[in-house]
Order: sequence, then structure tokens, then C-alpha cells
Amino acid sequence: METMNNTPPQPPESAAGYRALVVDDERPLVAVVTSYLEQASFEVAGAYNGHDALARAREIDPDVVVLDLGLPGIDGIEVCRQLRTFSDAYVVMLTARSAEMDTIIGLSVGADDYVTKPFSPRELVARIRAMLRRPRKEPAYETPPPRPGGEEVKPRSFGALRIDVEGREVSLGEHPVMLTRTEFDVLAALSARPGMVFSRRQLIAAVWGETWVGNEHLVDVHVGHLRRKLGDDPAAPRYVTTIRGIGYRMGTGQ
Repeated sequence: METMNNTPPQPPESAAGYRALVVDDERPLVAVVTSYLEQASFEVAGAYNGHDALARAREIDPDVVVLDLGLPGIDGIEVCRQLRTFSDAYVVMLTARSAEMDTIIGLSVGADDYVTKPFSPRELVARIRAMLRRPRKEPAYETPPPRPGGEEVKPRSFGALRIDVEGREVSLGEHPVMLTRTEFDVLAALSARPGMVFSRRQLIAAVWGETWVGNEHLVDVHVGHLRRKLGDDPAAPRYVTTIRGIGYRMGTGQ
């Protein structure tokens, strides 16, 4: 990780008004990440264990949480799981291990991204800024414009699958499907252009933003979670089809 003597530059665009919560039992690391985020105009709070992290999250309602996987007591996985019951903050998981299973578990409970220690605070801040550029009210993926006369945009239907983009709700038949924000955004991006093959890079641009940096296979993990929640068999997909060597395509649902 970069040293504290390396002062981060003032970013070209302000992040004023955004709140960040940094959670790690290594106090020097919390201090460094806090310094970089404050230089980027974030309001920052810190916590050093899982109990305090959840309490602080309820108190300040952060826009983004930087969360260590290996916390003492309540670990980062459980913190993220509980956080998702009351917050839609973006979560960046920090892990000292690069094992694929750590990544999959972290993302499966609602983390949006992960960073392996040691890491560059500058890169971390860049990822956070890219995530926050994902609009909350006007998604980066293509949404049909309002119809004349104020008529509501109809939900997208693929067989039994119904996607209400404006209401951010998904259902299979009569049953609601609970998706994380990122899973919903991936599904919305794919369903905006049925039949079109999206590369991983195109999905990253639509969901994470053009400036996102990191492993593009992050898309595969979120698509895998999405498929499981939709009951979609990759060997005989109804909704999300893998196009080998290219990416993914939204099917008809039949």
C-alpha cells in the first residue's frame, strides 16, 4: 500500500456530500484510507470492529462502505449481510487473501466490489468515485423515455420474468425476486436490449462506469448470482445466455 507521505492530489471533480464508512481493525490503514477520501471531499467515519461498523452505518447512513473481510468478532461477511437489511450503500470489500472463494462469498452477500491487500489508496478512491457515478434515479443502462401524455413505461417481460425498471422490482410469476443493487443493474442493462450480446467490458461500462478498473470477471460472479436467483440453468438458459468468448445476452424467457 502507498505510504502516508504520498499526499493524494485534489481530484478534478468534487465528492462533497458523499459519506463514507471505513471499517478495518488496522487503525493505520483506516487513517490512510480516511485521509485519501477526505482529500476527495468525502465525509468519512471510521470503525474498527463489526459491532461498531453496523452502529455507525445506522447512525450516518453512508453512501459507500469500505469493509475489511477479516474483522475480529463479527467478520466482514456477516457485517455486509446485516448491512444489506437496512442500507443500500455501495460496499467495497477488503481482503488479505486473493482466493476466489473469498471473492464469491463477499459478493454473494451484497458487496459491489473487492480489493486485495496490499492495495493503492488512489485506486480504491478511483473505484469508489466510479461506483458513485452510477446514477440512482437515472440508471446508466438504457431506459425507455416517458411516453406522451404521461403514460407509464411498461415493465419488461421475458416469459415468467417481469422487470420493473422504474420501480426496481423483479418477479418470477407471482413471486418477487430479491436482487442486490448490482445484480438488478446487470439484469436491467441486459434486458434493455434483448438479443444483443454484451461483452464484459460493455456491462462494466453500463453498470460500474467507464472509469472502473479491476478484474472484468467480476461480471461473471454477479451473473452467476443473478442466474441462481432467477432459477436459470446455464446449460439450458431461459433468461441469460453465455456467448462463449464474448459475453452475455438476454433471452426471451421461453
